[in-house]
Amino acid sequence: MPRRLGLVSVLVALGLLTACTSADNGNDEGGRSAGASASPPNERSQTPTDGSPSSTGPPAESEPTPTVTEPPPRRVSVPGLAAQTHRGDQLTLGAVRERTAAYTSHDISYRSRSTTPSGAEAYRITGVVNVPTGRGPFPAVVLAHGYIDPAVYVRGQGMTRERGYLAARGYIALHVDYRNHAESDDDPTYQTDLRLGYAADVINAVKALRASRDLPVADDRIGLFGRSMGGGVVQKALIAEPGLAQAGTAWASVSSREGENYNQFTRPDPEDAALTDELARRHGLPEDNTAFWSGVSSRPYLDQISEPVLLVHGRRDDTCPPRWASATQRAMLAAGVDSQLAWYDDGHAFGPAFNAAMNRTVRFFDTRMGP
Repeated sequence: MPRRLGLVSVLVALGLLTACTSADNGNDEGGRSAGASASPPNERSQTPTDGSPSSTGPPAESEPTPTVTEPPPRRVSVPGLAAQTHRGDQLTLGAVRERTAAYTSHDISYRSRSTTPSGAEAYRITGVVNVPTGRGPFPAVVLAHGYIDPAVYVRGQGMTRERGYLAARGYIALHVDYRNHAESDDDPTYQTDLRLGYAADVINAVKALRASRDLPVADDRIGLFGRSMGGGVVQKALIAEPGLAQAGTAWASVSSREGENYNQFTRPDPEDAALTDELARRHGLPEDNTAFWSGVSSRPYLDQISEPVLLVHGRRDDTCPPRWASATQRAMLAAGVDSQLAWYDDGHAFGPAFNAAMNRTVRFFDTRMGP
């Protein structure tokens, strides 16, 4: 069964031991192993020196069993994301964007619907899907793009090469625009919520894809593929909903520690000064509120991932430092994740090594998602 983060109730049973009789010799029996089978002390029979059996006395009354309940997770946290119920649906095919011998590309939209402990939310999310030529059913990959300023982002931007490459090799490739991008609905708190909503949109894209009657999807063969910021989105989606997909890959990924991402991208950017002030006011800075910044990071929860993961990184990446990929891979292995890290002599955008890295990624999906 997949492991899940959530509320945990711990029952602690307390029993009373009866007083020792005058014949007790005082020997310590505490050395018994925790799993050993033994009679409770008030059920043991002792034999007095005169050979007559002793009375054990009336049974002790048991105390009420207390229930200890953990507090609910913070709403803005990876456990908070995992506590939500995600029910993506209403995937609609729109205009045809492109036709080739290998695939047809469509505009799409779907509903990213999630129920939280405080209520429900639903956003209409746009995107693009490439569908291979033929009857199917086809395996599918949901694509999570990297950071592009939402003010200039256009539908399907950021992973056009990857989408075409996958579709030409028999994969339905669905590119998610995320909330606040292109024609998607706006979420006013997406920035101060550390973009956790992007992971909800990816989770809901998988569910909408499975629920679609218009796309010939092999339901048990769906993977996730994220680039840069999208690599972090994919990690959080896999953590929040184990069993959602059959495999995941993250190219040139951001750090699995959000404090490092904040220090690398947000803090030094003068255009983000207002956001920096607002994050500091709401949550505190990484050095001041380590509990919050740990809670919105993937690193502490990697042991929740149940799917195989391929990390791909360029040795000359000057946007997301290579040490981030090494640290995430070490943490994944320590957490028991079936993961591998592939290095290429390339930068963040993957130019010369793109085809080689994509060939490896497709082989990974082929192998890990089955025929």
